[in-house]
Amino acid sequence: QVQLVESGGGSVHTGGSLRLSCSASEYASKLYSLAWLRQAPGKEREGDAAITVPDDNTVYADSVKGRFTIAQDKAKKTLYLQMNSLKPEDTAMYYCAASLTSLAWMLGGLGGAHYHYWGQGTQVTVSS
Repeated sequence: QVQLVESGGGSVHTGGSLRLSCSASEYASKLYSLAWLRQAPGKEREGDAAITVPDDNTVYADSVKGRFTIAQDKAKKTLYLQMNSLKPEDTAMYYCAASLTSLAWMLGGLGGAHYHYWGQGTQVTVSS
């Protein structure tokens, strides 16, 4: 079992920045990829960014390219999401998810269906 704990959410104005963190109980020894996904009220969950643990390959949703950066610190067992130029439409609960296998990554990395572990989420609110 891998525990994931997100932190770093909050309320900012349009154009502001936040850095989300996801602390994992296990990391390089178990995980193949991790991702950040969001879900806003009344909307479907959508993936923002994903990264492979062994070789730091990354993928981003078009809506966040150039604004969000996913990164990891394997020694600290922590995943990050640097979010810049935030927009009101970025308002959502943000979740960290982890996969034990390469399947989620092979399917694009941003779909949540093949991630094995999830955090409890951290709220991001962007006001205009």
